[in-house]
Formats: sequence, C-alpha cells, structure tokens
Amino acid sequence: MDDGAPRRRARAALESLAATDDPRQVLDAARRLREAAEEIEQTAAAEARWAGTTWHEIGVLYGTTKQGAQQRFGKHLRRRPRPVPEDSAPRG
Repeated sequence: MDDGAPRRRARAALESLAATDDPRQVLDAARRLREAAEEIEQTAAAEARWAGTTWHEIGVLYGTTKQGAQQRFGKHLRRRPRPVPEDSAPRG
C-alpha cells in the first residue's frame, strides 16, 4: 500500500493535537487528521479489494452489510492499474 503522504499527514496532525490546547489549533488538527484518515481508508479498501477481500469481509469490519461496504467504498474504487509488460514497452 503506497499511502505514505496521507500517513505522514496523519502523524503530523496527531503531533499537532498533542502539542496544543488551543481549541482552534485542535480543531484544525482534527480536520487534517480526519481528511488523512479518509484517504488512508479509501486506499486500504481498494488495496483490500484488489488483494481479493470480499465486500462481505469489508462489511464485517465496518459492522455493515456487503451492500453497505460497496456503497461506502465502491464509488471511490478505481480499477487497479495493470503494469505494462516489459516486452510491450516502447523501444528506443
């Protein structure tokens, strides 16, 4: 799973939360944490599906049905990019 940037943003937001008691800064850090977590969650759901995890299994993790999991994550699921075979790469 290549979601290093969202994970770094989540860590930075957590550090901000730990470093302040200012309500405005806490609110901003909480927003940044939520946004990063949502991106991590979407990426993880896509990776899980590409790895063969069923919608039912994802639904169980979220305490919902497979249809609920599909509704939550399916609209964001992109087709997994297929690697270009070496023998079909352009030759220079």
